[in-house]
Amino acid sequence: MSSERGAAPLGLKIAAVAGLLFLHLPLALIFLYAFTTEERSFAFPPPGYTTQWFGIAWSERPDIWPPLWLSLKVAAIATALSLILGTLAGAALSRTKFFGRETISLLFVLPIALPGIITGISLRSAFDIMGLDFSMWTIILGHATFCIVVVYNNAIARFRRLSGNLVEASMDLGANGFQTFRYVVLPQIGTALLAGGMLAFALSFDEVIVTTFTAGQQSTLPIWMLSELIRPRQRPVTNVVAVFVFLVTLLPILAAYFLTREGEHAGGSSK
Repeated sequence: MSSERGAAPLGLKIAAVAGLLFLHLPLALIFLYAFTTEERSFAFPPPGYTTQWFGIAWSERPDIWPPLWLSLKVAAIATALSLILGTLAGAALSRTKFFGRETISLLFVLPIALPGIITGISLRSAFDIMGLDFSMWTIILGHATFCIVVVYNNAIARFRRLSGNLVEASMDLGANGFQTFRYVVLPQIGTALLAGGMLAFALSFDEVIVTTFTAGQQSTLPIWMLSELIRPRQRPVTNVVAVFVFLVTLLPILAAYFLTREGEHAGGSSK
C-alpha cells in the first residue's frame, strides 16, 4: 500500500529559503558590485551600473596577470601530484588488509580536517628546518597536502566497488600489470579520478591560508585579492576578479558532481 508524501510545513520551507539566502546572497552581492559605477565605496543600492571594470581588469591592470598565472600553474601541478599519489595510496589501501590500515587511512584524510592555519604553520616550520627557499614549489607542496585527500577519497571509494574478479581475469588472460591497469582498472575508476582532480584544482586555485604561510614574497590570485581588499585601489576590479575565481572554481565542482553521480555504478561490485 503506497502512501503519498505530504507537503513540507510552511516553517520548514521558510527555513530552507532563509538558509539558501544566507549562503548565496553574499555571492550575489559580489556579482552586483562588479557592475557598480562607484569606485571606492559599496553604497546600496549601487548608484549606477557599468561594464567598464571588466575592460579595466583585462587591459589596464597588469598586476592581475602574474598572480593569475601563478595560481593556475600551482593548481595544475598540485593536481597532477595529487592524482598520482592519491590514486596509488587508494589502490594500496583498498586491495590489501593489514594491521593499522584504518589508522593510515585516517592519516591520509587528516590534513583536510585540520584547520588551515595549523597546516600552514607546520609546513612553514618544516620548510625552515629543511632550509628550503619559499617559491612556487613550496606552495605546490602545501596545496598537495589537502589535494591528495580529495583524490584519495574518490579513488579508494571507487576501488572498493571494483570487483577483484576483473583484475584476476585480466591477469589470467595474459595481461601484465600495466595492461590490466590501462584496459581494465582505469576505465572503471576514470570518472572518479577526473572528479577528484577537478575538485583538487578548484581547492588549490582559491586557497588562501596555507598559501599565506608557504608563498614567501610571491602572490597568488587569492592573496592578491586579499591585499586589494585591505588596501583598495579599485574595489569593483576586485569584484570582477572574484567573479572570475567563482566561475573557475564552480565549473570543476559542478563537473565533478555530475561525473561522480554518473559513475556511482560504474565499478563492479566486489564480493
